[in-house]
Amino acid sequence: MKKFKKLWSNDFFRNYILLITMFMLTETIFRIISGLSIISYASLRIFIILNILSCSFSFILSFMPKVISKVFNLIIVFVACFYSLVELGFKNFLGVYASVQSSTQAGAVTSYILDFIKSFKWSYYLMLLPFLILLIYYLLFAKKLEINLPKKKINLKTIGFKISQLLTIIILLLVFYGTLRLDFMQNKLQATSTYDLFLKPNNPSLLVTDFGIIGFGLLDIREAIAPGADLNHDIDYNPDDIDTNYVEETRLHTLIDNEVWKNIIAEEKDSNLNTLNKYFISKDIASTNEYTGLFEGKNVIFLMIESGSQIMLKNEYYPNIARLYEHGWSFDNYYSPRNTCSTGNNEMSGMTSLYTIYNNCTANVYKKNTYFEGIFNLFNNKGYETSSYHNNYDEYYARTIIHKNIGSSRFYDIYDLDIDITKKYGEWASDEELITKYLEILDSRDTSKPFMNWITTVSSHQPYADNSPYNKQYRELFPDDYPTDIKGYMSKLKIVDNAIGLLLDGLEERGLLEDTVIVMFADHYPYGLSKTKLSEAYGYSVTDDNNSDNVPFVIYNPTLEQKTFNEYTAHVDTLPTFANLFNLDYDSRLYMGSDVFAQDYESLVIFDDASWKNEYAFYEASKNKIKYYTEKVYTSEEILAINEQVRLKLEMSSLAIRYDYFNYLSNILNKTKDTQNEVDNLNQDSNSALTE
Repeated sequence: MKKFKKLWSNDFFRNYILLITMFMLTETIFRIISGLSIISYASLRIFIILNILSCSFSFILSFMPKVISKVFNLIIVFVACFYSLVELGFKNFLGVYASVQSSTQAGAVTSYILDFIKSFKWSYYLMLLPFLILLIYYLLFAKKLEINLPKKKINLKTIGFKISQLLTIIILLLVFYGTLRLDFMQNKLQATSTYDLFLKPNNPSLLVTDFGIIGFGLLDIREAIAPGADLNHDIDYNPDDIDTNYVEETRLHTLIDNEVWKNIIAEEKDSNLNTLNKYFISKDIASTNEYTGLFEGKNVIFLMIESGSQIMLKNEYYPNIARLYEHGWSFDNYYSPRNTCSTGNNEMSGMTSLYTIYNNCTANVYKKNTYFEGIFNLFNNKGYETSSYHNNYDEYYARTIIHKNIGSSRFYDIYDLDIDITKKYGEWASDEELITKYLEILDSRDTSKPFMNWITTVSSHQPYADNSPYNKQYRELFPDDYPTDIKGYMSKLKIVDNAIGLLLDGLEERGLLEDTVIVMFADHYPYGLSKTKLSEAYGYSVTDDNNSDNVPFVIYNPTLEQKTFNEYTAHVDTLPTFANLFNLDYDSRLYMGSDVFAQDYESLVIFDDASWKNEYAFYEASKNKIKYYTEKVYTSEEILAINEQVRLKLEMSSLAIRYDYFNYLSNILNKTKDTQNEVDNLNQDSNSALTE
């Protein structure tokens, strides 16, 4: 016992044992609650990371008085435990891990702090157990186990100990590097390599799996302070393989002349911009199909519903939504992938056909980006009058700037619409009033032009459990055995349904309904509700396989015959699909999504963490597992091929956004066009002079 007490009184040894034990306990509890594997090569890597941290902190604290080291240990363990607790809450409440690179996330939670805390499962509070154990140790056992040894003088022996401690840390760092590079430490099916994740930590789900929750936090902070260099990408580009002329008569137009694009690539010095040039020019050109131009010349209204879900399809409660489905084309497997700041980011994906960056509020962070190929600009070029509407102000998303830069000729917020908003907690503006104001503005439009409008609603926003007017207004319509928050949510959806009724009736009264296409879809499922409660309301489970992200999508026109499509599709497919339906002038290569009606459409939904899903399987990237729905089984090579396709789409999209690529491309194309016009004018003048 005396030998143990003497050893335990060594500052470095004692602090190391305490920290590594508390850190490991924190990680273990987190992985058990999260359903992540405990026994794996990733766990070995995490153990090494925690050893590096524990040794580093212990080395520093060995120079400090015991009181300071105790306080520091308590603080650092509490921070690790509390951070892990909050991350579990974020994952449960919003479907994603929080990132320091996203300030809007904090606002989204602090605005609904009570609902956020209420959403915590009791097991989440086990994350505080390591801190409590350390606190109890210091209060009850430290004095009995720690003895006061005489202060050692600095001599060769103590210097040797310090050097050996530093060498230990260096060796651990080298071993950690080995875990990033050695083949046996890698998962061959993983969408992004562990080494690439370390260099560019932009996938929180994979980071938590491969580096642990504490490692994720450290890498996230590092990336926010000193962003890692962009990864190198080998794009299979051969200029001789790029057709100068269209090979098939059925090919859609390519707005960008391939010879011009090849010259841009030849002259561009920036490797990242050239990576994007090579990636986009090498993509296949879409072909026309039986749906091309079906809605050409018609008006169109995109109606994005706040927190929409399959509950909206309960016809007995929502007759106006049912009316859309009676004469509409619906998609049973339309998904709204969870990501950071889902409303703004998914809205951006629908308007640009780009995947947003997983760990930030992309729409806000890159609000100054411009998109000549965005959905508004395509309709503008076709002679449409475009505008967009939202019954809130720029509290969470800078739509006043964002929509303009995607091409909306006019964005109307809550002030422009002169809609009253109640500032008390839990209440939002009325979608019924939104549609009423929208119809008034529609009356003043230029009737010589068709119109394209984008409307984002807000009434069905969380919270759902309080006694705000909209939560209570229609509660009595729903079954008594439904939980209060489910009934509150359904009551708010009734406001949405009423608004859709006003829209349909208003268009019909104005003689516009038959000549207008309405597209209704959701920004995301209602995050404020637990998946268990949603499953009870749906009548089927949505707790697994990202099933909760499956939301309604319908294309309506009173002249359409009802159809149901089973293809797996998402927001990124919206723009190219409607560009084809309305026969707009567009270059299909510039989009990450595809026309869902194309004969060669690949039925696949890509989630922001690099997971994917189709009719055959669900691949869960964070766990590197695949679950099959049919007898079809993918080979390892096929899974790798899909994962590579997914990785490229996500990374190229991220790179394009961060480098404002489409603004760059537009500027170069315009300069090239101006130069060509000057040459043509000179040639014309020369020919005229010769003729004279």
